[in-house]
Amino acid sequence: MKKFLLSFLMLLILQASLGQFAISENKRYLLKDGKPFFWLGDTAWELFHRLNREEADQYLKRRAEQGFTVIQAVALAELDGLRVPNAYGDLPLHNEDAAQPNEAYFKHVDYIIDKAASYGLTVALLPTWGDKLFKDSWGKGPEIFTEEKAAIYGKWIGKRYRDKKNIIWVMGGDRNPRNESDMAVWRSMARAVIEGIGDAQKPLLTFHPQPSALGSATWFAKDDWISFHMFQIGHCRDIASYEMIRKVYDMVPDKPVMDGEPIYEDHPVCFNAKDLGTSNAYDVRKAAWIDLFAGSHGHTYGCHGVWQFYSEKTEGINGPHFFWKEALELPGANQMKYVRKLMESFSISDRVPDQSILLEPPTPPSERIQATRGKDYALIYTAAGKSFTVNAGKLNATQLKASWYDPRNGESRPIGSFGKQLPLRFDPPTGGYGQDWVLVLDGRN
Repeated sequence: MKKFLLSFLMLLILQASLGQFAISENKRYLLKDGKPFFWLGDTAWELFHRLNREEADQYLKRRAEQGFTVIQAVALAELDGLRVPNAYGDLPLHNEDAAQPNEAYFKHVDYIIDKAASYGLTVALLPTWGDKLFKDSWGKGPEIFTEEKAAIYGKWIGKRYRDKKNIIWVMGGDRNPRNESDMAVWRSMARAVIEGIGDAQKPLLTFHPQPSALGSATWFAKDDWISFHMFQIGHCRDIASYEMIRKVYDMVPDKPVMDGEPIYEDHPVCFNAKDLGTSNAYDVRKAAWIDLFAGSHGHTYGCHGVWQFYSEKTEGINGPHFFWKEALELPGANQMKYVRKLMESFSISDRVPDQSILLEPPTPPSERIQATRGKDYALIYTAAGKSFTVNAGKLNATQLKASWYDPRNGESRPIGSFGKQLPLRFDPPTGGYGQDWVLVLDGRN
């Protein structure tokens, strides 16, 4: 009993330490407890549905060790989640009715959210996958949500998790609204979640769409409930995501933006492995660096064997090559911590995307050179190790220390120190396919 009370107390302390989420004053980044919060996500869509508690613990522990900060998971899961029970034989709803949640199922969800908190992880919680509103050609549904049912379920789940400090809410679930009626359902659910939470905290909410030109801003740009915008760039290689991000970044009202589902590691490229092959670590890290430097507040990684928790007990969706426990260690997943390491080593509050510091013509997505800067630093990603020239005059620094940062291993190679003479030409250590580099110009004292 004493051991249980001690564990319970430690969990409360850890949850309290996760703090309150908010949007930064400049409307570009997320805050936690008043400090910049870097979203490094992993898509674990089937986490609540397919894993038992021991497996969930293993997954969460490893992702925390790898530097992830956010786990994206769905309460009413995608893969026939209303009719195929969870690892303990429980379905989420009685009679497939959103007004009749099953306590046994949601106790398992409770456990995983609390376990995530114990590892310092935030859960980006989708109350439902979008096929529960409409199945389309690739969902199983059943379609159970109306405005009324969305409000009942949203208020219930918001109230249930109102005291959890490690939740950011995500509506949508891989569906683009077809019409005003669909938009009304999502608005109903979102506002009901907020009502259910009440005064316990001011939650952050977003919307997870299918690939679309403006992401969630296509439908909800001026909605008061949406805290930041989310894209799904999808699973094709070398999409010009920076153009999409820029358009939303420049919209009014200002809101943070991010890619919540990019190309996954070990996924059939454009769902066409026969002709286009399978994505790799280079694909996923390139998406991360470009999106972040283009203006995203954070980034989500994904792995094909992990999102579905493919194992010897399940049928693989779209040909995964690795069971999820092995897929956890794919190289792209282990390289994401180097993204976080560099991004958190510089101030976030004044960082902006800025291609004007590059004196280069536009490059194709496969060879993209993308720049971001703060007041006294600049970071420039070259996707294929192409040389480039920098106008450093915008930086508030008299002396710049230059180095190459290796996205594959997080190591730095010093170049030297420079005044702000213009222009500055830089040649990466290597070039070609898979030879991406980040130039770091550091003018901090």
